[in-house]
Amino acid sequence: MKKQFVSLLLVLICSSTQAQDNKINLVVGTYTNGCDSKGIYVYDFDSKTGDFNFKNTSENTVNPSYLTVSDDNSFVYSVNENGKESKISAFSYTPSNGKLDFLNSQNSMGADPCYIINDEKNVIVANYSGGNIAVFGKNNDGSIGEAKQVVQHYGRGSNVKRQEGPHVHMVHFSPDRKFVLSNDLGNDKVYSYEYNPNSVTAVLKVKDSFAVEAGSGPRHLTFSKNGKYVYLLQELTGGLTVFCYSKGKLKKVDQTTILAKDFKGGFTGADIHISPDEKFLYASNRGDANTISIFRILKNGKLESQGQTSSLGKGPRNFAIDPTGSFLLVAHQYTNEIVIFKRNKSTGVLTDSGKRIELCAPVCLVFTENN
Repeated sequence: MKKQFVSLLLVLICSSTQAQDNKINLVVGTYTNGCDSKGIYVYDFDSKTGDFNFKNTSENTVNPSYLTVSDDNSFVYSVNENGKESKISAFSYTPSNGKLDFLNSQNSMGADPCYIINDEKNVIVANYSGGNIAVFGKNNDGSIGEAKQVVQHYGRGSNVKRQEGPHVHMVHFSPDRKFVLSNDLGNDKVYSYEYNPNSVTAVLKVKDSFAVEAGSGPRHLTFSKNGKYVYLLQELTGGLTVFCYSKGKLKKVDQTTILAKDFKGGFTGADIHISPDEKFLYASNRGDANTISIFRILKNGKLESQGQTSSLGKGPRNFAIDPTGSFLLVAHQYTNEIVIFKRNKSTGVLTDSGKRIELCAPVCLVFTENN
């Protein structure tokens, strides 16, 4: 009898430990000015079942539409996208309970920041309406220091409504973190900057710039893990470009589209990510489309379309694939929910799990460890 009890106890302990191993945190940035939102939300997410539970939220913070988590999982940095009053904010982060404590904020040094990254030394933000990149140092307590550097872009594109001036839409570290790449939707260029994290005033030094198709509006990019390839999504044309990458230099090797052949209507390309096993690439499309495009990644880095699937909502601004590659979550800005898809690891196909996280204007999804 005693042996049976001990065996049962061991089974229960192992089951509990395994269940905990499946749990990760999902940190969500939102818009707060259109509906009831406190800003940043943290959920417990089960990467085996797709189940979730609310854990915590920030106190009221304005439009933290994009955010980034520190490498040590101790701090969250967000933009506060609010026109000329825009800021960036720092929060201490306790992953175990999802608690977010406000540390400080700084002027973003440009209107409407729309993307933010960080490392041990710096926080770097892309200011869309300001048309510039701002670099901020970190203080010892994780708070944000004053701006070290502001890099202003110039020029315009052929789309008079959307490209009347520079619009920096993204900053992205190269895998070796020796460079920062930046997409400018307004002037149809991708810039690469040498990254000098310890510099006091010249953290970013321009290395090169690459002009893409006129009027295409480069929005988001992603790297292959080995750093050999860069995949660039164009918002205004739905174009998807493949580059070879080396030491801050880009060389175009392929071009495709996220649009279905028979598609008619309005669209705006949004986000792009590669599956953890690097077999598939996904891209979201908004407007009348509201789809996720699926591509198989070939051995030469080029892409083979596997078609499109409905995102099951409106405004799939951002999406994220959980670290196991089992689920793909789509943040719908206009239908106020996160749709959870099951992902077939062999075919890349997405199927509706039937699970939804209802939340005001979700925009940015980031997975982190829960401890």
